[in-house]
Amino acid sequence: MNQRFYSLDVFRGATVALMILVNNPGSWSYIYPPLEHAPWHGCTPTDLVFPFFLFAVGNALAFVLPRLEQAGTPAVLQKILKRTLLIFAIGLFLNWAPFIRWDGELLKSKPWEYANSQGSIVGIRILGVLQRIALSYCFAALIVYFFKVRGAIVISIVLLLGYWLLTWAFGTGDPYSLAGYFGINVDKIVLGESHMYHGEGVAFDPEGITSTLTSIVQVVFGYFAGRYILQSNKTAATAGNGPSYNMLAHLLIAGTLLVAAAFCWDMTFPINKKIWTSSYVLYTTGLALQVLSALIYMIEFKKVPTQQWVPFTKKTCFIAGTIAIVLSFVLHFGAAVGYIPALLASVAVTAVVLVFITNNWSRFFDVFGKNPLFIFVLSGFLPRVLALLRWVDHVDDKGKKIYTSTLPWFYEHLCKPVSVNLKNGSLLYAICTIFFYWLIVYVLDKKKIYIKV
Repeated sequence: MNQRFYSLDVFRGATVALMILVNNPGSWSYIYPPLEHAPWHGCTPTDLVFPFFLFAVGNALAFVLPRLEQAGTPAVLQKILKRTLLIFAIGLFLNWAPFIRWDGELLKSKPWEYANSQGSIVGIRILGVLQRIALSYCFAALIVYFFKVRGAIVISIVLLLGYWLLTWAFGTGDPYSLAGYFGINVDKIVLGESHMYHGEGVAFDPEGITSTLTSIVQVVFGYFAGRYILQSNKTAATAGNGPSYNMLAHLLIAGTLLVAAAFCWDMTFPINKKIWTSSYVLYTTGLALQVLSALIYMIEFKKVPTQQWVPFTKKTCFIAGTIAIVLSFVLHFGAAVGYIPALLASVAVTAVVLVFITNNWSRFFDVFGKNPLFIFVLSGFLPRVLALLRWVDHVDDKGKKIYTSTLPWFYEHLCKPVSVNLKNGSLLYAICTIFFYWLIVYVLDKKKIYIKV
């Protein structure tokens, strides 16, 4: 077995693919509940994606840091700080891009701050997903490098308990509510209200400054898991043994204990992604360990999927073709769906089925993990650029021009008509988006092009 577990690459790639899936519905008004974030307290499958990715960042750090340490402290610091600044800058670029905007019939520049059509002052959001990844990676890497494992454990405990204490002591009313959360005031003072996220109807940044304290621990925990897997693998290799079931058992037990501890803590400090509570860190880390254990068992132990593409046999091609044809006819004649939308839906469903019945699912996710930052940025940048290329779709009853662009047109005319349940059309659009970006990373992987930071 290779020193680097292939299952870790699949885990990282799957999180990137799911991040793209949940961020690109056909319509934000029509989403199945598992693909939505919890309104406040609680945790949906969508709320697992981001912490899982931070956990994967920690996994990778465990494999990279030993090589960096050989170059000495100056080289380590240079690498960590350079990567942090670059990822943070890319995140800020993505928030600002494409630097121009439509204002009525005119294209205008998008300055750092400007007055919107309602006369309110709005600005470029400073923080975001990539910025949180950058800061969490930076501090976690510095902690594990300078303080080693024991020191990192102590610091992690201090951060989790300290954040709980800060939230309780400086909050107002219900300190764990949107209105009472102390971190909002910190962000307003440091960032400025116009440069914060307003998706909750008020200035509140889910990737804010104070909640980054606990996201750092998420990366540290990922590092612990990666380091343990690496050491267990080395020990087994030295002894001439195969994969260790003891390692798998330990990961599962640790994950179960963390989930149990999270549920206990949830009674006083609720599991909440938007303020990234300490109980949320324990809960999502525990689940990440359990999912990773399952992947290690299937990929490294049982060799269920392989690292190479499994060729399609006549049987699988026959099954895929039958599914596509039957589904197309059912949608077109049985549900009165247009032929092209019916064909699109059947092809998308057939592609998903093919990936899994041929055991190619690990390879499908793996290519996302080869260029994770690039494809995530592209999935956020491309829709914003395409939105500038608009045309008049129709004129409403009041004579106002209603514009559309490439992606909204694709959803409205090809995805939305597939079902009277508009959530199905919205999900179809997200699936098509995943396959579109998969084709890009697949081509890059075939050409051995890996864009790293």
